[in-house]
Amino acid sequence: MIYIWLNALPILAANIAGLLAASAIDRPRSPGGWLTAFFACAWLCAILAGALILAPPKGGVWVMTIGSAFVIWLGFVVPVLAVSLRHVRQRWRSVLRQCGWWLMVMAVQAVVLRLIGLVPPPVG
Repeated sequence: MIYIWLNALPILAANIAGLLAASAIDRPRSPGGWLTAFFACAWLCAILAGALILAPPKGGVWVMTIGSAFVIWLGFVVPVLAVSLRHVRQRWRSVLRQCGWWLMVMAVQAVVLRLIGLVPPPVG
């Protein structure tokens, strides 16, 4: 997990950019909501940074960048939101809106992380 500390500034910048971009879809309605969103998005951004560092070099840089965000979103975020939000009886429209919010966050985070660049952890 040293890679998180080595890339703290790119992760912070990508997190803020993702939150700001996703605000066009929906905004947290309270300071506590913003704080919760900030930390949840920061954690996903750190995971995304790790995926980008480990992405195989055989794929195109931007395909791997956006693809990594999409795969994490589709594989983890969408199922959790669909089950959780439907469990509390949210309408599918609300579920899809929240899924879109997270896709926007993660796509913007991926682009910002790639543009700034990431430092891999030292080997050995």
